[in-house]
Amino acid sequence: MEGAKMERREQQPGPGATPTLAFTVENVEKALHQLYYDPNIENKNLAQRWLMQAQVSPQAWHFSWQLLQPDKVPEIQYFGASALHIKISRYWSDIPVDQYESLKAQLFTQITRFASGSKIVLTRLCVALASLALSMMPDTWPCAVADMVRLFQAEDSPVDGQGRCLALLELLTVLPEELQTSRLSLYRKGLVRASLVVECGAVFPLLEQLLQQPSSPSCVRQKVLKCFSSWVQLEVPLQDCEALIQAAFTTLQDSELFDSSVEAIVNAISQPDAQRYVNTLLKLIPLVLGLQEQLRQAVQNGDMETSHGICRIAVALGENHSRALLDQVEHWQSFLALVNMIMFCTGIPGHYPVNETTSSLTLTFWYTLQDDILSFEMDKQTMYQQIYRPVYFQLVDVLLHKAQFPSDEEYGSWSSDEKEQFRIYRVDISDTLMYVYEMLGNELLSNLYDKLGRLLTSSEEPYSWQQTEALLYGFQSIAETIDVNYSDVVPGLIGLIPRINISNVQLADTVMFTIGALSEWLADHPVMINSVLPLVLHALGNPELSISSVSTLKKICRECRYDLPPYAANIVAVSQDVLMKQIHKTSQCMWLMQALGFLLSALQVEEILKNLHSLISPYIQQLEKLADEIPNPSNKLAIVHILGLLSNLFTTLDVSHHEDENEGPELRKLPVPQGPNPVVLVLQQVFQLIQKVLSNWLNDAQVVEAVCAIFEKSVKTLLDDFSPMVPQLCEMLGQMYSTIPQASALDLTRQLVHIFAHEPAHFPPIEALFLLVTSVTLTLFQQGPRDHPDIVDSFMQLLAQALKRKPDLFLCERLDVQGVFHCAVLALKFPEMPTIKASCNLFTELLPRCGEIEPIGKVVQEDGQLLLLTVLEAIGGQASRNLMDCFADIIFVLNKHCFSLLSVWIKEILQRPHFPSARLTPEEKATFSQQILRERVNRRRVKEIVKEFTLLCRGLHGTDYTANY
Repeated sequence: MEGAKMERREQQPGPGATPTLAFTVENVEKALHQLYYDPNIENKNLAQRWLMQAQVSPQAWHFSWQLLQPDKVPEIQYFGASALHIKISRYWSDIPVDQYESLKAQLFTQITRFASGSKIVLTRLCVALASLALSMMPDTWPCAVADMVRLFQAEDSPVDGQGRCLALLELLTVLPEELQTSRLSLYRKGLVRASLVVECGAVFPLLEQLLQQPSSPSCVRQKVLKCFSSWVQLEVPLQDCEALIQAAFTTLQDSELFDSSVEAIVNAISQPDAQRYVNTLLKLIPLVLGLQEQLRQAVQNGDMETSHGICRIAVALGENHSRALLDQVEHWQSFLALVNMIMFCTGIPGHYPVNETTSSLTLTFWYTLQDDILSFEMDKQTMYQQIYRPVYFQLVDVLLHKAQFPSDEEYGSWSSDEKEQFRIYRVDISDTLMYVYEMLGNELLSNLYDKLGRLLTSSEEPYSWQQTEALLYGFQSIAETIDVNYSDVVPGLIGLIPRINISNVQLADTVMFTIGALSEWLADHPVMINSVLPLVLHALGNPELSISSVSTLKKICRECRYDLPPYAANIVAVSQDVLMKQIHKTSQCMWLMQALGFLLSALQVEEILKNLHSLISPYIQQLEKLADEIPNPSNKLAIVHILGLLSNLFTTLDVSHHEDENEGPELRKLPVPQGPNPVVLVLQQVFQLIQKVLSNWLNDAQVVEAVCAIFEKSVKTLLDDFSPMVPQLCEMLGQMYSTIPQASALDLTRQLVHIFAHEPAHFPPIEALFLLVTSVTLTLFQQGPRDHPDIVDSFMQLLAQALKRKPDLFLCERLDVQGVFHCAVLALKFPEMPTIKASCNLFTELLPRCGEIEPIGKVVQEDGQLLLLTVLEAIGGQASRNLMDCFADIIFVLNKHCFSLLSVWIKEILQRPHFPSARLTPEEKATFSQQILRERVNRRRVKEIVKEFTLLCRGLHGTDYTANY
């Protein structure tokens, strides 16, 4: 090791190992000094690596005890204690049985000595003894815990009583914790846990005595609470914890012990098995209710930590055991009192998360309570509905109050993180309100509407935009996910919205989102559209309302499109104005274009063309100008933006109403127009311009992608209506791809194959394009395809789509089927997972056709063995285990469609020595081969066989790693 003169001797830990430093006390101390004090980071790393080896070496048994000598510094003593723990926990099987007792005695001696020494060393020694105890329980050391208690209570110890007490408590605390992290098998862990639960009879009376003794110092009681908290996680029966829980409640008055008391009580109450002990739970309710005065005082004094802790206790009891406590009908009043206490916590004064952080803890409780009430049989449910419906109406009021924004001045002083936490908190409140609707139904909406009506029409109280916003937020929360079309209060709400004095961005945002949430209702009541549409159009001009106003307009245009023609000119004019002024960010501009696409879909063809002309002419002119300019980064951004606007417009401009056909014939409100599709007319007009843009930007993937997106989205929306464009688009795609191959061109080709390849009129141009892109891609493969995984992925998907949609494409003499096959085999070896999956998918489409398509049958006959070889290499360890199902699919399809060939190939290939893995025996390979050849019908079974085989190949079969995988 650099920077330290240490005695050296040679060790032989394994073949090829280099001479290393001897694992002696002196060398360990020097390495620790180097780790802690050497300024050179490389030396520190070397020292750390060497020390890790030292800890697991056989010599650790000797030097560990020497490092614990009183004359050593705590850092050295700590390393010695840690080494002992590692040796005991990981190498227990190396310890001879006859040394167990002496090892135990030595550890007891050291713990006693360190009871008045370094606390960190004491803890590590306790962990080491805990590990030893767990390894010896329950057979070799059945009364381990009782023995520990007895030994540390012995009066003849040289250590003072408090020191011994703290050492014992430390040992008892780490014992359950060590069980959680130990490397014992699940079976052994279960045995030891059961043994410890029995032994709690030796622990709990001691803890109770120490906690209740007036003379116990604070440090001892603190340790008692932590010890109790550790033990209850062993799932000790709640009734056995009862006395200690009650004692822990008394310590909540002590500010020093408060946090530890809360942790212990919450852990005890939250045990999964605790609900079985209903009598104990019932005794806990008065104890929790007894904390109400302390809670009120804490809230009054702004003591957030105390209010948070008491709330945790109340919620732990209510949330974990509401079903068990509701079952005790005769105690309904005491449980209701607990519910009201939790309600107090929900409504704790202050704004989350700035003045309080407690209310959010309670939200899950209200879900749980509602679920439990609604799960009862009808009689009990009816009774509890009568009791708890008023509680839930109160909850709505509390939640809407908590959801209110602070004053503008206060909100302006919040940090961005606080604002984001408040936003998330409001989303949680929104989810809760939506859930509560299930219990309260339409009466909840009526309640909100009445409050909003009074607020907006009352002249007595000063107007509060925060209250208005919160009530609207409540409406919106419910209307977004619940069908409110049959609610009789929605017309009144729509009538109230224009009366709202929108003086604030947050209020305006919520008004927009509320209108958007009611867009389906507006579609059924089109007479009300005019009440709210002007508000939305006005908000479009405010950049602060960008997301809410644009998304709301999009919803209205999508849901109410057939009732919007009277407003179309105004909507287009306002939208065009804000687009020209560049008020919105790019994504909102795209949404706005989608909204206009929905809107125009419902107009007559002449109207569509007229609006399209005024809407896109400025962009076409701008694009013409940009096409003549020398390419540079700024005009590239402008081009991509304009192409994005056009493609988003064409995504939703569907005059044939394909979307309506998907939803049902009753929604078809307009006849399908005759004649050319307006989108096609526009595309034909701008086609040459797009080609001109492309000629300057062919080497830029972003621009090519944006161009392809226009046509891809148009094809998806227009389907057969796109027909007139197919020949010229095929020609343009061929020119594009021949010049510079890009994945987006292949993806668009795949769309054309999917929709038009089966139509005789379009087969010639599509076949020509397919042959061209295949030829170009095969050339790319010859040059080295590793730099283009996206192209290879898209190419595999295109080939699979061709086989699925139009297998005749593979009958063409000019198609190099063998070249395609070899490229796909090569793609199986790519590191990128999507590319491998696409290639596997291609083979599952290709192999079943080897009988019907002669060129495919011929190439499989000649080169199928190469495919199998590649697949077996991947299974043998060349590919990720996550992909084994994909490779199993290829084997399954080979077996099903090429059985006679597979049975010859698999035997030949597996006879190769060390293939596909040196770990396999000839018997394992023969078994795999036989299993595969037997399964020609059960795909799932083939996947299981391949998974087993890949584990054998990787040396992982039967390991813990595999079990957890």
